[in-house]
Amino acid sequence: MKNILLIEDDSNVRAFVIKGLQEEGFLISSAKNGEEGIAIFETGRFDCILLDIMLPGMSGIDVCIKLRESSDIPIILLTALGTSENVALGLNSGADDYIVKPFKFIELIARINSILRRVDASESHPKELKNILSFADVEMNDDFKEVRRGGELINLTSTEYRLLKMFIMNANRVLSRAEILEEVWGVNFDMGTNVVDVYVNYLRKKLDKQGSEKLIHTLIGMGYVLKLEV
Repeated sequence: MKNILLIEDDSNVRAFVIKGLQEEGFLISSAKNGEEGIAIFETGRFDCILLDIMLPGMSGIDVCIKLRESSDIPIILLTALGTSENVALGLNSGADDYIVKPFKFIELIARINSILRRVDASESHPKELKNILSFADVEMNDDFKEVRRGGELINLTSTEYRLLKMFIMNANRVLSRAEILEEVWGVNFDMGTNVVDVYVNYLRKKLDKQGSEKLIHTLIGMGYVLKLEV
């Protein structure tokens, strides 16, 4: 049985999520602020954290940064601020995914199950030694989960890493948003958000910082492709 930690100050949202997750068979602990959430996390063992960004006192962004100092536990942000800038700030703090309030419970469950499946799959499949993927001057060491461009290390979140891996393994092929959603997020339906676009743009910025040549290209109405400019 999976154990979820919810850090949310809104009592109505907290009660709604707790009730729904318990009915789905999850164990759930909850906190009303960041400090309390970190204290509960340090005394238990959790499989996923649902973290509100706008918390009193210590913000959800600060909580995420603090947790990332010692743990790679999956973190899903709950946010009422759905702009690309706010989402990017959350992802840069180390979160794996986000969902915009108000959200449908079925979508929240889909996001949680998707992340938990990926964690279970990565733990059950032993890694091959010297598992290196590359494209142009980008090198991905899948054993150590490191990415370099032109020899310079690039710090990626786990979701950005999976996205880049999909691009490299499908280099020069146009990938639709639906394909990316299914492969990276494990979701095979339209979530009605721009999560793919946000992550692609954020990954692109990190790659472009370490190289002069643009690698990820947008094909309007079709999707994205990793290729060298002609």
